[in-house]
Amino acid sequence: MTLRLRLTLAVVGLVAVALLVADAATYAALRSFLVDRVDQQLQDARTPIARALSTGDQGSGSPFGGEPPGQSELPPGTYGELRDATGQVLAHRSWSYTTEEQPVPALPSPLPGAGETALTRFSTGAENGDATTRFRVLVQSSNDKTLTLVVAVPLGDVQQTLGRLLMVEAFVTVAALAGLGALAWWLVKRGLRPLEDMATTAGAIAAGDLSRRVEPAEQKTEVGRLGLALNAMLEQIEQAFDERTRSEEKLRRFLADASHELRTPLTSIRGYAEVFRRGAKDDPADLGTAMRRIEDESRRMGVMVDELLRLARLGESRAPERKPVDLARIVADAVSDAGVEDPGRAIAVDAPGALVVTGDEAQLRQVAANLVGNALRHTPAGTPVAVGLREANGWAELEVADEGPGMTPDDAARVFEPFYRADKSRARETGGTGLGLAIVAAIVEEHAGTVMVETTAGAGARFLVRLPLSETTPV
Repeated sequence: MTLRLRLTLAVVGLVAVALLVADAATYAALRSFLVDRVDQQLQDARTPIARALSTGDQGSGSPFGGEPPGQSELPPGTYGELRDATGQVLAHRSWSYTTEEQPVPALPSPLPGAGETALTRFSTGAENGDATTRFRVLVQSSNDKTLTLVVAVPLGDVQQTLGRLLMVEAFVTVAALAGLGALAWWLVKRGLRPLEDMATTAGAIAAGDLSRRVEPAEQKTEVGRLGLALNAMLEQIEQAFDERTRSEEKLRRFLADASHELRTPLTSIRGYAEVFRRGAKDDPADLGTAMRRIEDESRRMGVMVDELLRLARLGESRAPERKPVDLARIVADAVSDAGVEDPGRAIAVDAPGALVVTGDEAQLRQVAANLVGNALRHTPAGTPVAVGLREANGWAELEVADEGPGMTPDDAARVFEPFYRADKSRARETGGTGLGLAIVAAIVEEHAGTVMVETTAGAGARFLVRLPLSETTPV
């Protein structure tokens, strides 16, 4: 059973119960009113009927009490009967204003209220067994209890009125329930239409269209707030799918680049091994060349594998070591190492005596070494390099700038990707693996910092790393 049908039936059922209770209350109230009015007619008819049936007293009074009536007209079909103390009927009469014979009430024996001066009222059927004719009967004994007066008024008008009331109530109830049912069905359908639209949208989303959003989405209604919650959830799902797609694409590109980069030294090693097998082992000069090239390519492949493992470990969810580290000392050591590697290179340093950040000292040393080494490898010999370290608004800023050939905007946008090389003609000759800057970006990200490059083709490059300062001093 659908929600729409359940809601409609619930509304119609509740209203039906309310209408039935109202109908029953109305019927009972009207019936009580009409019966009370008949009882009043019975009481008013005592004196004229007693006088009409009595053969003796013609005075203004009556042995049954009550005030002498005027020329009042009794209700049609009124029946009167006078009995003695033994229950013998002394006189009886029906008052009719037509020639038709009137039914008389079937009086029980013994007669209720006989021998009592108080009024006794009850209802009974007709003497001929006609179930459609009912009487309201009043029984009262005279003051000396020698006579008993019976007055009966037919309830035909009461029954007819109550029957008409039942017909009207039935018609009104059925019509009201039918109208209410149609109105409730329409209102519920209209109210549930947003949910149906949401179901349609959810089906489209399940089919793969993550850009769809549900309507309505507003704070005014419960359905609107549901739409807002669903849209927020869909936004997160879409972002998660986009992120997964980018990660998968990045992983595929990474594997393709890694396979390509590893295939080059393996090809060289296999080639020189083939040369050795074909006879280089008999020529000392060829043998030395083959062994040297095999050793060089193996060493380069080992460095690449080590950096791949380092880059993979940086992406793990484990928490790295965090302690206060003097970044100024790390920068000084990196510049000193670069001076030993390239004694003829002019490297200017502008750094304070100490500048403390929180992080992993070994990883931060790799950041400084990779940035300075990158400037040495990818600029012509003798090109000046400037290294700066400063504090700025709660951040430590490490800057490595050179006056080399620089990069194009496209190269600068991808320079932190694994295996990407802006200088493709010099990359392998200079010994680079294309992973140094990718490792720098990964380490800086793990330290809640940022790294960026500013460069123009022919005007050098400037790398800037920002790391949050530490509030403690290194031991």
